[in-house]
Amino acid sequence: MKLKKTVITGLAIAATLGAAPAFSAGEQFIGLTSYRVGPYAAGGSGIFGGLIDYMSLVNARDGGINGVKLVWEECETEYNNARGVECYERLKTKGPTGNTVVHPLSTGITYSLIDKATADKIPIISLGYGRTDATDGSVFPYVFPLVTNYWSQNTAKIKFIGMKEGGMDKLKGKKIVNIYHDSAYGKETIPVLDVQAKKYGFSVTHVPVAHPGNEQQSQWLQVRQIKPDWVILRGWGVMNPTALKSAAKIGFPREKIVGVWWSGAEEDTIPAGSAAKGFIAAGFNVAGANYPVIKDIQKFVYAKGNGNMEDKSRVGSVYYNRGVVHGILTVEAIRTAQEKFGKGKPITGEQMRWGIEHLNVDAKKLKALGAEGFMPDLKVTCSDHEGSGKVKFQQWDGKKWNVITDWIDADQSIVRPMIEESAAKYAKEKGIKPRDCSKES
Repeated sequence: MKLKKTVITGLAIAATLGAAPAFSAGEQFIGLTSYRVGPYAAGGSGIFGGLIDYMSLVNARDGGINGVKLVWEECETEYNNARGVECYERLKTKGPTGNTVVHPLSTGITYSLIDKATADKIPIISLGYGRTDATDGSVFPYVFPLVTNYWSQNTAKIKFIGMKEGGMDKLKGKKIVNIYHDSAYGKETIPVLDVQAKKYGFSVTHVPVAHPGNEQQSQWLQVRQIKPDWVILRGWGVMNPTALKSAAKIGFPREKIVGVWWSGAEEDTIPAGSAAKGFIAAGFNVAGANYPVIKDIQKFVYAKGNGNMEDKSRVGSVYYNRGVVHGILTVEAIRTAQEKFGKGKPITGEQMRWGIEHLNVDAKKLKALGAEGFMPDLKVTCSDHEGSGKVKFQQWDGKKWNVITDWIDADQSIVRPMIEESAAKYAKEKGIKPRDCSKES
């Protein structure tokens, strides 16, 4: 298993496994359970590349966070749960205050780390993925499915389909097929889809696709037999272009396929060629390099030869920009924690948890960060570890993604009761006494 450390202090330094890297007392360490090989490498390399480049920007342009430089070390998980746990254990005690935060970038790894990270007091940021009921921070104090969780996204997706059909009442009698990656990630939205189907009167058929997803003939033959009005694509990695090509082969219109945000990147559409044209996907960040934050990364990081992406053309892509969102929220949570626990010194994981739980990135802050329109605003609280729930939809025109909606709010009348019921069940199973969020400050 490859393990490396990347520290930006003006020059990029990469060290591979060997002697244990030394960290100074004034550095903020972030352990990265990343993946850059295997069938999901495109997502991992893009997102971790954007996250690392943003941290590099903060070091190069700002001198760190109130003088505290960010340092990090990557451990290759290959999107494998057991390797993810092993990497977490390797990284958790590094740096002067231990690992600050974990970005598993895998629903399976997130599930595997919840008990460990909570016991170790190291927060997990599962940004746009992971266990949805962790939105209830009274039960999951160290888990943060920030920005938009899977159930919120799915209610926005059904809202979007309803808009396309001429109103939510027009969903009655419609047929939807949910083609999903047969994993914890893929199965996460089955419960909320079933609830929505009952509420709006449409039928839903759940069709699993085995990892990694490069064989889908039987699934799309099933689609042809069902003749659905819409297909929801809950794919990941090579599963996505395979699905689009398979849809084209049976003549199913791509403008009637709505993907999760893990199906809506350039790496999902370009390999599918013309079969991807018209495909629609959800998103909580947009593509494009014409944002001040991306321009600053190009100026302060890439212009000095310190960029993390070997393929510079990916800077500004959907996955890369999502990594920058990870970076923005990580840095602002550290900054928020420093405001309470002291500027100019690294914070602990426990203090980082407080910082994330008090994160408030409003429209004014986004503009100051050069990320206006780049991502939604959010405000995290003890009871709400999501903080936003907003979703945009984009459509592939054969060459690029085009945003086709404004931010669409989640249907919390469906989502929140399900979250609280599921979290309460988890608390009972685990013997957890939920926090009283009214007393948190």
